[in-house]
Amino acid sequence: MSGSSVLGRPAVRWVLAAVILVLAATVALWPRESSRTAGPVVPTSPRASGVSPEQRAAAGSAPCPPPMPTFAPVSGPLVGLGVSCLADGEPVDLGVALAGRPALLNLWAYWCGPCAVELPHLQEFAQRAGSELTVMTVHSDPDEAKALSRLAGLGITLPGVEDPQAAVRGVVGAPAVLPVSVLVRADGTIASVEVRTFADVTDIADTVSAKLGVTV
Repeated sequence: MSGSSVLGRPAVRWVLAAVILVLAATVALWPRESSRTAGPVVPTSPRASGVSPEQRAAAGSAPCPPPMPTFAPVSGPLVGLGVSCLADGEPVDLGVALAGRPALLNLWAYWCGPCAVELPHLQEFAQRAGSELTVMTVHSDPDEAKALSRLAGLGITLPGVEDPQAAVRGVVGAPAVLPVSVLVRADGTIASVEVRTFADVTDIADTVSAKLGVTV
């Protein structure tokens, strides 16, 4: 018995060494795999929120802007940030969707009183701006159904996205208050974060002209 035990020790040592090497290789590879998958999760199903196509159609939100085919985003915190479009529930890379044209992102929520006052001004301003500027709402609350109902009640048809975890607010460094308007340059960089309620359409136009150089 003692002879076979002695003879088996080298084999046991080799097995242990092989197990240790496999574990070490797994640990070494783990951070690289995690970094590849880290970041905002883009919804994969238009029905993931429980909102029906009929509810979306009743709200009448405009489609989210498609990426400009001749322009690739080069910088900015919104590139790679996943949200979903209120119009159809489809996933949107916010930085890619906005690239190539200045934008005004309005962060709001269905329960926010000042937001309800401000949104009609933004809609009127967007009609004036036309193709010069993208004006988009960012609903910063998980209840998408109430957002669509609120927009329908206010008659707001601006393109909008659902941001249930308020990720946009986080990446632009805005405080946890609403409403907030984020002015984005055509290259994706942030020109200004306006932590206030716009008084009227003229206020919006003056701010956009001063911060983005877009006069409408």
